[in-house]
Amino acid sequence: MARLIASFFGTGLILRRVRGEDMGSGTLAGIFALVIAVLLGEVGWWAQAAAALVVTLASLISVRRFADEEGDPGWVVVDEAAGTFLATIGLVLPAAVVAWLVFRTADIFKGAFPGVAAAEDLPGAVGVTADDLVAGLYGLAAGWALQALLF
Repeated sequence: MARLIASFFGTGLILRRVRGEDMGSGTLAGIFALVIAVLLGEVGWWAQAAAALVVTLASLISVRRFADEEGDPGWVVVDEAAGTFLATIGLVLPAAVVAWLVFRTADIFKGAFPGVAAAEDLPGAVGVTADDLVAGLYGLAAGWALQALLF
C-alpha cells in the first residue's frame, strides 16, 4: 500500500515502464494532480486545501520507508502531488497552470529559489516532502498574483 501511495497511485511508475527510467515522473504525477486540483476547485478552495493536507500527510507517511532505504527515488512522486495541490489552492485556470509551472520550476531548479534546497536537506520523508511544499508556496504566490491581475 505504501508503494501505491508513494507512486501517487502508479503515476510515478509509468515512465519507468514506458522508457525504462524515472526522469520526468514527478512532472507527470504533477500533471495528474493538477487536473484533480482544478476539478476540486469547482467544489471550492477548501476542497483543494483538504486535498493538499491529505496528500501531504500521505507523503510523509508513505515515503518514510523508501526515504530510509533509497533516499528520494525517482518513482516516489506523491511529494510532487502534494506540492501541486498546495500550489493551486484557491486558483482557477489559467492561474492554476501558471502556479504549477512555477512550482515545477522551483522544484527542478532548487538552488534558484531560496529555501527549496534547504528543505530537501531535511532528513528522511520530511526532506523528500518539504522541498516540494516550499516550491509549492512559490507556485501559490505566483498563481495568486496572476489571478489578482486577471480577476
